[in-house]
Amino acid sequence: MVKDTIVDGFQNAPHRSLYHALGLTREELDRPLIGVVCSYNEIVPGHMNLDKIAQAVKMGVAMNGGTPILFPAIAVCDGIAMGHTGMKYSLITRDIIADSTEAMVLAHGFDGLVMIPNCDKNVPGLLMAAARLNIPTIFVSGGPMLAGRVGGKKTSLSSMFEAVGAYTAGKIDEAKLEEYAEKTCASCGSCSGMYTANSMNCLTEVLGMGLQGNGTIPAVYSSRLELAKHAGMQIMELVRHNIRPRDIMTPAAIRNALTADMALGCSTNSMLHLPAIANECGITVNLDMVNEISEKTPNLCHLAPAGPTYMEDLNEAGGVYAVLKELTKVGLLDTSVMTCTGKTLGENLEGVVNYDETVIRTPDHPYSQTGGIAVLRGNIAPDGCVVKRSAVASEMLKHEGPAKVFNSEEEAIAAIYAGKIVKGDVVVIRYEGPSGGPGMREMLSPTSAIAGMGLDKDVALITDGRFSGATRGAAIGHVSPEAARGGLIAYVKDGDRISIDIPSYQIHLHVSDEEIERRKRAMPILQKEGIKGALARYAASVSSADKGAIINEFRG
Repeated sequence: MVKDTIVDGFQNAPHRSLYHALGLTREELDRPLIGVVCSYNEIVPGHMNLDKIAQAVKMGVAMNGGTPILFPAIAVCDGIAMGHTGMKYSLITRDIIADSTEAMVLAHGFDGLVMIPNCDKNVPGLLMAAARLNIPTIFVSGGPMLAGRVGGKKTSLSSMFEAVGAYTAGKIDEAKLEEYAEKTCASCGSCSGMYTANSMNCLTEVLGMGLQGNGTIPAVYSSRLELAKHAGMQIMELVRHNIRPRDIMTPAAIRNALTADMALGCSTNSMLHLPAIANECGITVNLDMVNEISEKTPNLCHLAPAGPTYMEDLNEAGGVYAVLKELTKVGLLDTSVMTCTGKTLGENLEGVVNYDETVIRTPDHPYSQTGGIAVLRGNIAPDGCVVKRSAVASEMLKHEGPAKVFNSEEEAIAAIYAGKIVKGDVVVIRYEGPSGGPGMREMLSPTSAIAGMGLDKDVALITDGRFSGATRGAAIGHVSPEAARGGLIAYVKDGDRISIDIPSYQIHLHVSDEEIERRKRAMPILQKEGIKGALARYAASVSSADKGAIINEFRG
């Protein structure tokens, strides 16, 4: 325990004096010290309730014999950062969060940790830190937002971005646009569809690092506070039994998470985060595993933006555990894995019921026989690219068309709003990858503009950047190698034919090898100017997207 090396003994009297300066009593110092890592702030809607969650966690820790000590983690709101320079800083915060949490924990020495994240990079960043530090840890998120309502229909953040496209196309007026702005995001919490934050909070349950309900209990429900108290109590059991993150996040647990990802129809960002989390556990996840798992995993959920159901509906249907229960019926999960309950996944699933088969379909009546995410390969993406196929219209599962090429998201958005994108086009946005962006911005604005203008069943978009979980349509991201690292996407020209075949996992640029070689000699790689500070360091050290955009290889 920490007190053995930092608190007790004559040599630690200076340390004790500083603990007493915090108002801690000797009795508190005789208990396990539990770090409560809380990403509360007043700018991210998904985090504005985390102060309440933290207080509930601290009460739970104290109730079960521990001393809770709070310290912060940062978080970026991807929705607010979207469409401008701010989005360059979103993905890099995943590593900043992991590194700063490592620094705080090792500098101060805790016996256990309760992580309180909620939004996109905050969840994987803290999961990476948990794996890296490998001391007993449990997660409790802030919970999802309730769906909004406009005109009697449920809405979410993707509805808001698509409303901008509809307004631009003259389909709605300014008053209706403002109504969407005022009513779409109805409460605090992570945005109400199966976007990245909710995807990762749900997968935290599957990984075994969060209690049942972590991913789905709405932020405004009092049961979320009860969950937080139980997490605080449970960390003490993990400390007592020395159950650590790498005992829980095993190769089998990672595979379970990939399987559940396919069934839930999670964000494509999970294809960046799961490999990065696995890397910190000393486990390699390659994109070939994705299609292999997807081929035999039915897609059971169509939550927004793929369909008309929302996180609150998934919660009422039985939550993540109900989805897992359905997957066990066809033998797709390893139920022997350990979880943060101190029990196996199989034990946790005893008695679990799917209460609504319109929200969580059964394996004999899925939305599709294959999973929600697919990895495509071809000459333009020899190392792979990713699409959320559960959110692609059937008409666009196979598509071929002429390229419209842009060297930044801003250029593409301007062309879309100017009416320069027409039916059949393949929009190519490059130099937005992990290194080339730098920061691998999400492309929710252009995809939402395309959908809002009614072109999502006629236009495809490919990029070496990435997409928000709120994106729908034939949006193909993570093209690897990226343009800045000499990938073929750097040499595409307007009018080149690009074919996409999602069922066959293929994507191809129809240009001869000889012409490609000529272009490589004539078209220099774009070098962006003015990149400095954290972005410059990130650009120099980040891996390609197919490896999870990681900074550090596993360090043991």
